[in-house]
Amino acid sequence: MTTEPSAAAEEAEPGTPDAGPESGTPGAGDQPGTEAGGGASPDAGEGDAGEGHAAEGDAADTAEGSGSSGSPGGEATETAAGTETAAEATGSPGEGVAEGAVQLSEAEAELAAQRELRERIERRKAEKEGPVLAGTALSGKAADLLAAVRAVESGEKPSASVFSGPEPTPRRVAQEPARRPQPVPSGAPASMASESVEAVRAVLVRGGAPETLAPQTAATLGEGADGQLREDPWQLLRVAGVRPEQADGFARALLGAECGPDDERRGRAVTVWLLEQAAVAGHTALEAAALHAALAQRSVPDPDAAVQSALAEGDALVFQDALDEPGSTPPAPRRSEEDDTQGGAGGEDGEEVEEARPVRVLIGLERYALAEESLADGLARVVNSLPKEDGAAAAWEPAATGSAAGLIRAVAGHGLVLHTGGEASRAEPAALVAAARSLGLRVCAAAHHPDGRRRFAELLAGAGGQEAREASEGGHPDAVVVTVAGLLSGEEGPGRDRDGMLRTDLLVVLDAPQLDIENAAMLAESLPDGARLVLSGDPGVLWSAGPGRVFADLLAARVCPQIASRTPDPGPVGELVSGIGIGELNQVEAPGKEVVIIPVRDAGEAIHRTVQLVADSVPRAIGIPAEQTQVITPGHGGAAGTRVLNAALKERLNPGPGRFGGFDPGDRIAYSAAPGRSVLGQVVKADAAGLHLECAGAPVVVPKERVEQTVRHGWALTAHQAVGVRWPAAVVVLPGDAAQALSRPWVYTAFGRADRHLSVVHGVEQALPHAVAEIPAKPRTTRLPSLITAQIPPTPA
Repeated sequence: MTTEPSAAAEEAEPGTPDAGPESGTPGAGDQPGTEAGGGASPDAGEGDAGEGHAAEGDAADTAEGSGSSGSPGGEATETAAGTETAAEATGSPGEGVAEGAVQLSEAEAELAAQRELRERIERRKAEKEGPVLAGTALSGKAADLLAAVRAVESGEKPSASVFSGPEPTPRRVAQEPARRPQPVPSGAPASMASESVEAVRAVLVRGGAPETLAPQTAATLGEGADGQLREDPWQLLRVAGVRPEQADGFARALLGAECGPDDERRGRAVTVWLLEQAAVAGHTALEAAALHAALAQRSVPDPDAAVQSALAEGDALVFQDALDEPGSTPPAPRRSEEDDTQGGAGGEDGEEVEEARPVRVLIGLERYALAEESLADGLARVVNSLPKEDGAAAAWEPAATGSAAGLIRAVAGHGLVLHTGGEASRAEPAALVAAARSLGLRVCAAAHHPDGRRRFAELLAGAGGQEAREASEGGHPDAVVVTVAGLLSGEEGPGRDRDGMLRTDLLVVLDAPQLDIENAAMLAESLPDGARLVLSGDPGVLWSAGPGRVFADLLAARVCPQIASRTPDPGPVGELVSGIGIGELNQVEAPGKEVVIIPVRDAGEAIHRTVQLVADSVPRAIGIPAEQTQVITPGHGGAAGTRVLNAALKERLNPGPGRFGGFDPGDRIAYSAAPGRSVLGQVVKADAAGLHLECAGAPVVVPKERVEQTVRHGWALTAHQAVGVRWPAAVVVLPGDAAQALSRPWVYTAFGRADRHLSVVHGVEQALPHAVAEIPAKPRTTRLPSLITAQIPPTPA
C-alpha cells in the first residue's frame, strides 16, 4: 500500500428513535412533508442497512444544512427518509362499518363510518369526565400484561413473580401459511377515487399542509381519510415523511384552542410514530423505558397514558421476554435461607426455589410482532418436518468432498443450516446446489442483488457447465438462481403449487444478513413441508435495511448446525478485509498496487483525487476502466457525499445539461423501487412515458413524477446501496466530516466491495483504525431469539 492502510468507515447506525429535538427540521408550524429526505427519497432504506434501517445518508444530509456531516445526530433524519409508507400499518376506522353494510352505497358507507368514528370519540370524551384509571379499556391477557408492566416498573413486585404463571400452551403450526403479501414498490400509492383525494386536499389546505400530500394521505388512511383528519389531525403522522412538530402545526390550524400537548390523540399518534421510526432504525420493538423516555422528549406529558392508549386502540402490542441470552443455560435453582440453616439440599420435601428470572417489557407494532412469530413458527416447521431416519442422508455422502463436505453433510441431516463466510466461500453453496441436483432435488438459490445472482450463476456454470448457466435465467427445471425480491414477488423462481408453496426441495439464501424480518417470514412460510433451508452469508457486513437482524439472531440462538467456511478471500484486498472483520487494520503487502491509500487534507482535495482516480489513475495504472470502478462514501450529503461526488464525476465522465430531471443518456444511476433495495443501471432515454433505464440487463421505465424520489446518480454510492455487489475496482472516500459515521461493519462492507483493486481516499486520520477496533455494529432490539428458542431447543456450544 502507498501509506499505512486505515481500512474504511462504518455507516452511522441508528439506535432507538430520535428522542431529542432534530436539527435542521422544520418547526412545529412548518408544513408537513417539506423537509429534505422525506419518506419518498430515493435513498430511503439505503442508509444504514447493516446497522439500522436507512440511516446512512441522513447524518450527512442533516449536517449539510448545519455545517457538519456524518454525525450521529443526523441519523434520525435519514432514518425517517427510509420509512415505508404507513398505509401498510394503519387502516380506516370506518372499515368495519363499511364491511358490515355491504348494501349501502359508497357515500352512505362513508357517512356511516364517520358517524361511528364520532361516536367513539364522544364516548372517549365522556369517559374522561370521571375518574378513569389508565388501561381500563383493556381486558383479559392484555390487561394482565399492562398491570404486570406497572408492577415491575414501580418496584411493587419482583419481575419474576409478576410474570410467573402456568406455561403457555405451545402454538400449533398452521397447516396453511398465514399471509403471503407480495412486495410492492414503495411510494406508489394505491389509486384512489378523485373525490376522496379532493376531499383530503381541502382538509390539508385548511390546515396549512401542502396539498401535494393529498394522494399519499388518501392512500395511507384509506376511505374516509378527510373525516379521519378532521376528527384526529395527528393521523397525518401516518404519512411517510411527516414529523410530529409538523402534525402539531396542522392540528393547531384545525382544532384551534382544543389543541394541546396533553391531547390523547396526540400521545397515541406520537407513540406509533416513534415505533415506526424504531423499525426504520432496525428494531422490531422498543423497551418500555426507552419508549417512555422518547415520548417525554417529544413533549408528551404522560408517556404511560399515551402508551396505554395506543395499546387499548390496538395500534401497538406489549410483550415480556426473559433476559437470558440465547443459548445460555437456565439459572440454577436458588436455595432458600431456611434450607441453608437446616443444612438440607431443598427443605423437607427436597424442593428448591427457582432463581428469579429478569424480564424486559417490550412495546412493538403488530406487523413486526406477527412477522417475528411467523418466522419462528415457519423455521420450527422446517426443522421438524424433515423426515428423520429415512436413510436419505446416506445418499448425500458421495458428494461430501472438498471444502463443502461439512455443509453438504449438515444439509443432508437437517432442515435448517446456517453457513458463514466471505465471497470465496460461495463456492461451497454452489457445490451444495450441484450435489442436490445430482440427487434429483428441485433447488432454488436466491441472492440479495442481481449482481449476486449473476456471480452465483457463474459459479454454478463453472461446476455444472451450460445447464447451470441456464439456471441464472430460470431455464433449468431443477435449479434456479433468482433474487430474493423476485422470488417473493413471483417474477422469478420455480413458481408455487396450489397451496402457495414454492416448488423447491432446497432453498439456498445467499447474502442472508440482508434479510429483514418480513421477507424472512415470507420465505419461511413459503417452504413446503420436508424442504431444506440454507441461510448463507458474511456476518461481518452491514445488516438489513428493514427491521430485524435475522441472520445474527439465528447465529446467536444456536438452534441449528452452523458451518463456518475456512476458505479465505484471496489477494491483498481479501487479507485486509479479513483483518477488519476481527477488528484489526493491518498493513498488507500489495506489490501490484492492489491496495492504495491516498491521504487528503480536506473535502475539496478528496473530490479532486476521487475524480482523478476513477477517470485516469485506475484505468491507466491498473487497467480497470472507469465504468468498472465504483466510488463509495458514508453519506449522501456533506462536503464529499454522493451528491457532490456524483456531480463532479458526471461532469468528467458524462457531461450534459441534465435535461431529463437532471439526467442524460449514459448516466450511471441507482434506482430504488422499494426501501432498502437499489438496482444499478444506466439512463437510456426519456420521453412522455418517463425516464427509460437499463437495470441489471432489464428495461425499466420510471414515470416522470417518480424520478426525483426513486432515481439517483450512481457513480458514487453509500455502502448500504453497494452491499451485495462487487466491482473490479472500488474507491472508498472518507472525508473528515464523516469520522463519526464510521464503524467496523461499514468499513468491512465498503472495503469488501473491491475485487481486484481498492483505493482509499483517506481524510479521517485515526478515526478509521479506531472505528475498526472499537466500534462494532449497533444492537437492535428484537424478539426472534426468545421466540425461536421457545420452539427449537438450542444445541450445545
